[in-house]
Amino acid sequence: MRAAAKLILALAALAPAAAFVAPAAQSATVKVQETKADLEALAVKLNPVVGYYDPLGLADADLWGRGNEYTIGWLRQAEIKHGRVAMAGFVGYCLHANGVQFPIHIPGDYSTKSPAELWDQMPEAGKWQIILFVGFLEFWSESGAGGAHYTKGGKPGAFPSFNSPAAGDEYKIPHPVPLDLFDPAGLSKNASPEKKERGLLIEINNGRLAMLGLFGFLAESKVPGSVPALSFIPAYDGDYMAPFAANFHVFN
Repeated sequence: MRAAAKLILALAALAPAAAFVAPAAQSATVKVQETKADLEALAVKLNPVVGYYDPLGLADADLWGRGNEYTIGWLRQAEIKHGRVAMAGFVGYCLHANGVQFPIHIPGDYSTKSPAELWDQMPEAGKWQIILFVGFLEFWSESGAGGAHYTKGGKPGAFPSFNSPAAGDEYKIPHPVPLDLFDPAGLSKNASPEKKERGLLIEINNGRLAMLGLFGFLAESKVPGSVPALSFIPAYDGDYMAPFAANFHVFN
């Protein structure tokens, strides 16, 4: 599994500028929909020192002509999703850099000490396995199993349950899945609304820090000296954005 670290790094590198837009509450037009005023209010909860910070004006955008609140919902989902991927990538990078290897992983000769080179050393079949699994997770999150879509009043960041989806039993996975991806241990299931809200704010802040930290790793590995505090990061001469090879094409 640790061999997937480079894919996680590549996915995290796609994180949009939505990482700098604060999350929010609801509007009067659509249930649980979020507005710019909500973002400004919650920005203070997330970071009272920085406060509201949206240099690109994304909170005022209407990217698809479906209204500003639709765009805000999409950006909120993007921030939370990419923050989670970045947290996984940051931890994976640190583990491999320190020689930690899970006993169960995709077979391969992972002799490199550079986390960035793990993906290059993985067999092609293993790469496709990971890509297809991530694709399934993306499909499931957009399938409607979780109820209202995050651009139409749904809760950004909520991943549908495999065994008891909010949209009903018709969305249940045919074969039982032992753990749900979202809250697998059931630790927040019975938590108070206040505790859940605080947990989400902590997750968003941690995700933002992870994105900055991970980009620091990537920058230093490609341009030595670009992040002086990370001068210990090994250089990487590959291409982070090429999943198989620099000349890779889906259709030859």
